[in-house]
Amino acid sequence: MLYTVLSPYLFTDETTILPKGGDPSTNRPKRSHHQPGWVRGHQKDGGDYSKEMPKYITAGGFARARAAEVKAMLKAVTKRPASCHVFETLPKHMRRRAMSHNTKRLPRRLRLMAMKLKKKEQTRSKSRKARRRHGNLLLEFNRRQRKNIWLETHIWHAKRFHMVKKWGYCLGDRPTYKCYRPCYRAMSSHCLLQDLSYYCCIELQGEEDRLLTGLSQLTSKEAGPTFAAALCLSGRRQGSVVVYRAGQYPSQPLGPVTFLWRPRTQGSTHRQLWIWAHPTLKQVLSSINLRSVCDCSEAVVPVVVPEPSPAEVTPTVDSEPKPKTTPGAKRKRSSKDQSGPPAKKILGDGTRSPTTPVTWKSNVTCLICCLMCCSDLTMEIIRYRLIGPQSHTVITEAFEAATSCDVRFMKNKESPSSLWWPEHCKDENKMHLHQQQADVFHLLKGIFSTAELPPGTILGLTVDDPRLTLPTKKVKALPCVKERYIISTDLELVLSGVSEHCCQSFLWDRSVRDNVIDNKISEQELNRMRSEVLVPGSRLPVPPQGRVPVLLVHQPGKQVGHEMSSWGAGWDLLLPKGWGMAFWVPLVYRGVRIGGLNMSLKHSQNKSAPHFPHDYPDCPAGVHFQEEQEAELLDKFKRRPPAKRTNYIKHGCLAPFCCPWQQLAEEWEHITREGGEEREGAGRSRTTTEADTVMEGRWRPLVRMNRKSLRLLSGWCKPTTSKGQRACRLRLPPPSLDLSAVKSFLTSHRMTLVWVRLSLLSGGKPELHGIVCVPTSEDLKQLKSSKKAAAPSLPSDKTVEKETELSSASDPNIPITSSSPLDLVLGLWPDPLPSVASHCSRLTLGWVTQGDFSLSAGCGEALGFVSVPGLLNTLQNQPMEHRGTVLLRNPTSLQYRFAKINTRSEPMHKFSYCQ
Repeated sequence: MLYTVLSPYLFTDETTILPKGGDPSTNRPKRSHHQPGWVRGHQKDGGDYSKEMPKYITAGGFARARAAEVKAMLKAVTKRPASCHVFETLPKHMRRRAMSHNTKRLPRRLRLMAMKLKKKEQTRSKSRKARRRHGNLLLEFNRRQRKNIWLETHIWHAKRFHMVKKWGYCLGDRPTYKCYRPCYRAMSSHCLLQDLSYYCCIELQGEEDRLLTGLSQLTSKEAGPTFAAALCLSGRRQGSVVVYRAGQYPSQPLGPVTFLWRPRTQGSTHRQLWIWAHPTLKQVLSSINLRSVCDCSEAVVPVVVPEPSPAEVTPTVDSEPKPKTTPGAKRKRSSKDQSGPPAKKILGDGTRSPTTPVTWKSNVTCLICCLMCCSDLTMEIIRYRLIGPQSHTVITEAFEAATSCDVRFMKNKESPSSLWWPEHCKDENKMHLHQQQADVFHLLKGIFSTAELPPGTILGLTVDDPRLTLPTKKVKALPCVKERYIISTDLELVLSGVSEHCCQSFLWDRSVRDNVIDNKISEQELNRMRSEVLVPGSRLPVPPQGRVPVLLVHQPGKQVGHEMSSWGAGWDLLLPKGWGMAFWVPLVYRGVRIGGLNMSLKHSQNKSAPHFPHDYPDCPAGVHFQEEQEAELLDKFKRRPPAKRTNYIKHGCLAPFCCPWQQLAEEWEHITREGGEEREGAGRSRTTTEADTVMEGRWRPLVRMNRKSLRLLSGWCKPTTSKGQRACRLRLPPPSLDLSAVKSFLTSHRMTLVWVRLSLLSGGKPELHGIVCVPTSEDLKQLKSSKKAAAPSLPSDKTVEKETELSSASDPNIPITSSSPLDLVLGLWPDPLPSVASHCSRLTLGWVTQGDFSLSAGCGEALGFVSVPGLLNTLQNQPMEHRGTVLLRNPTSLQYRFAKINTRSEPMHKFSYCQ
């Protein structure tokens, strides 16, 4: 007979109580608000648990509830604690100190488990000395960069920078110490160093005319110089263009790229081209179509650039079974075990095996056309960027032109040498070219600033190993002011740049690059050479393998505005892989500052230049970046408590985390069609169906403007009399801004956004996603009167909160959201958004993509996009003295600030903007 003892402590929520004559679904004991179930002891309300015992229970529910409790109890008893010691499962009176190292002191039932844990700990944990061995260290580094590749300077950056994982690389974002102003001073007066080796490099080889025919599909002459520019095609200048999908100009842009042509060789039409692009464009560059260069049907698209796979980073593992090793025993490296990286030779600061192939090559062979090939040279060519007026001083101090080998004292001078430089020394023509390049390199010491040289100048050079002349302590490279004098050679270098034959470099030859990499002097050998020097600190002799070919590429500075002209100019240093740290440390020892990704963005802001992918919203990479940025900002917003969040609805900001460019362009198209007099009514009279169509409609690419249209729009924005502005310097004066001119201009640019640069006329700092608005006539009158007053009073948008609350309750035309309550976020406007052009007291023209206080201009500057129809409508209704004046409001503020659209008669060809 089974006796069941019922206790009030054993009942759970799964227990079903059946009162006498009752139904389990209707007659259940009522529980108070403060008493969710059976609780032992004194209650909060002063009462006690019920003394009346239940008369009936269901056996199945009671058994299931008790089984769950027994299972939880057994799990808690048998579970090992966090310290992973088996003897802690024993009662305290059975534990002994010797059990931690002597498993025989444990009970027999626990000895087997203790032995397994002990073996696991021995195989997993190694001493620091064992982990820091070269072979184990290199294997650990390769394991850690399977998903995100390391640069050769990764370890140096990881000790001093906040690292981020982007675009398949592990990159330094910002230093761990405060250095924003020191980095700006370095870019303004000395030098800032950055590692841009993560940029992808694509090499194209083939006949010149066929390459130009295929590349012409990616660009257009209407947007500016192309791949066939004369100076760039000769190899004397670096070019930059915005590439489009083949034959899709101007509707489908891909992004900006820079390119280098190898100088021509006499009697050969075969050319070599390097294309440098952002890592987000690596997959997009696979759309390069060279099918049109061949009329036959056998030609295929050669450019297919795959993403870096783990096999490109880590060594391949052999499929043969490995011998078992006992714990604690030393493992001997056998000759058959060649799957791992070598134990003695480190390439790229120990983060990459020298036998790892990173170059992908695809050939297109045809019986009619010649051989064309495309190679991926990403991580094959290292690229360092030096920014600042003294960049050339740092380069000339850190590097020296390669010394020639004396052929008279060379052993076996008739037999070929395994080193590339002794073989080149035997050729008088090559040594004569090297001497000319060295003379040009020495002329850089007499230049006062890097900005004096023509933009994009290229200089090929061969230098000695910079580790041989490394100073004992850090010294700041200073210009030779006393030796400053102007001679004819300096003047020729400043005016015309480097000659074509001096732009040649042995870095273009793959055989030379491989020879330099394979014969690099190890750090151990250098230390041995330093120990044998009679006078400590003196220069080491240059061995035959201590010559490295490099390329110096000049980078232009600020080319817009009238303040701080040519600010941010510098040099790009290209060198073969494996020599990254050998060149990085000597540059650091010359007193340069080091910048990361954050400083690259600030450099573009101070130059008033678009930064990729932030300022390219019509490119696939720009769209992806904005989606990631929106998700990141929204997640950060949700992490804050609701009471501490900014209520963007009350601030009149519909999209604080993103910029609905398509909706803005469509709304301004709708406003301009109905006329400027009814623009507010047209903007607010949109029905729910129309708003849903805008939000859910297919994204139509925004058409870019050509240089002629940009020059015309720039002339219209230029005021004739304005503080801080010069007279418009156009070849021909722009036509009058009348209604007919605006209509003819909008026929082809109705759905276009234009990139603008805004400067605040008073204090304040623009922020991300700030709103660019149209000033009213009263605002312009207030601006005119504020110039005479000492403290100008700027307009504010204090009525936004009331307007938002009233419009949501009284305006029947505003669409009612269909979002579920779970999708609503306190302080954010739900989707679909209402009219973005007229949601507050001033009409919206666009938004800010970059904004901060510019130390170069001395005021707040912002970069963003505005609608072309809205801009023309604004300029047409403004007086001549206030033409180009707009209002700027931050998302978290109700204060409007006056800003001026700074214009330029010759806009840059690589982007459609009014500057």
